[in-house]
Amino acid sequence: MKLKDVLIVVRGGGDIATGTIHRLHSSGFKVVVLEVEEPSAIRRQVSFSEAVYDGQATIEGVKAIHVDTASEIERTLSERNIPVLIDPQGLWISRLKPQVVVDAILAKKNLGTDYEMAPLTIALGPGFTAGVDVDVVIETMRGHNLGRIIRKGTAIANTGIPGSIAGHTSDRVIHASHQGLIRNVKSIGDAVTKGQEIAIIENSDGAHPVEASISGIIRGLIRDGYNVTQGFKIADIDPRTEELKNCFTISDKARCIAGSVLEAVLYGVCN
Repeated sequence: MKLKDVLIVVRGGGDIATGTIHRLHSSGFKVVVLEVEEPSAIRRQVSFSEAVYDGQATIEGVKAIHVDTASEIERTLSERNIPVLIDPQGLWISRLKPQVVVDAILAKKNLGTDYEMAPLTIALGPGFTAGVDVDVVIETMRGHNLGRIIRKGTAIANTGIPGSIAGHTSDRVIHASHQGLIRNVKSIGDAVTKGQEIAIIENSDGAHPVEASISGIIRGLIRDGYNVTQGFKIADIDPRTEELKNCFTISDKARCIAGSVLEAVLYGVCN
């Protein structure tokens, strides 16, 4: 089978998933993305999941288009674009019969992916056991093992501590202090100082300000109007103000993971 004839379904279209989707598409594979009805990516500028809201999303020269039907999938693929469907249960998988399924939801648990979905199944991060749930697991924890291909066993358990950027870890990530609707005051790429208001959470108790936890640039900010629950991850600040371009390009972590997925796919398809 030629690579251009291999169909890969990727569950999830967030920023880490997008690195994999972009790499597989750029390598010549046909890629279809399955998403939820209301994606919650905060690094929206580099997430193909935004096509669900806006109809399409273009990231580093690759376009994803929100579609609903089989004919739209076929047309989008023929135009060398990426179809994105709303299908959180993965019901389209049995209909599409892909050669590969990649679970890139990064939910830290298995939301229903299993090795019977395709001849080759790959999962990113913890919550899966290679050789039991899926064929291959890719390590997503930053550090020495990032991107390691696991053919037997599991990825490192989630620590809940974000990766360090310029010495900042948990303090660079902002979680919702209240339940309610987000109203953004700032945008991704804006420079902010610690304590500056970047958004408001509106609920029956009033308007609750969301303040920058550190000074830097807003790398990620959940979509305006999203209904968040208390504790929900809503923003990410990069302390390196000189790295503005990083807000709009696929990250090093996503690219590392993507390379490992590509390797696993090529080995599985060609052997």
